[in-house]
Amino acid sequence: MPIPDVSIILPCAGFGTRFSAPYSKELHCLAPGVTVLDRSLEAVVELAKSGLDVRLVVVFGTHKLDTVRYLARYAETFHMAFVYQDESFAPGLDGAIRSALPMTHGPVALVLPDIVVAGAGSAGCLLAAFRHLAVAGWSVVAAAERDPDALRQLGALAVVEESGVVTVGAAAEKPADPSGFNAFWGMVAVTQEEAHRLPDVVSKAADSPLGGAVAVMVERVVNYNTVTG
Repeated sequence: MPIPDVSIILPCAGFGTRFSAPYSKELHCLAPGVTVLDRSLEAVVELAKSGLDVRLVVVFGTHKLDTVRYLARYAETFHMAFVYQDESFAPGLDGAIRSALPMTHGPVALVLPDIVVAGAGSAGCLLAAFRHLAVAGWSVVAAAERDPDALRQLGALAVVEESGVVTVGAAAEKPADPSGFNAFWGMVAVTQEEAHRLPDVVSKAADSPLGGAVAVMVERVVNYNTVTG
């Protein structure tokens, strides 16, 4: 397998219980021939178009073979690796990340198959996030959010802007008390050296490593956890 410039972790092993549809939520159709998964991968496709060699590490379970088949359309865009979620790890998103990490090389980004970035600032956002890694070792693609109920269900951030640079002052995964948070992340990028801490980003039991990360702000980050989005 070619050595990539960057690696992308795409966790597709979830059961999508909140989605309540007879198919995987990432395969929900948004337009003719376009699924949520296609939209979530747009920023990753831009990485490949920029000339970077991209390895897409897909974490899946036996119930997600439809998603594995669908991803065949990207065989000429990315080098893809598929790994079953290791049942010895936690069953959630942090376990999926741990399952994928041994297959990654170089800087790593976490891209969720049901999260879509859109609107102003979305073009090239992930490429920009990788470029910012030299500043703090971590970066996020994020959108502003003030609704406390929404922030309780998201990877919440407290972002501040100084001299045109937006950074993360504090971060918490689905905080019970969302006061003080004003944004949430849609994608996370990290250096190879710090990638072992990536599972802590999505764990409520661990201190988030995102403090000090550079934030690439976009207009919208849409979470397609329900049929209605």
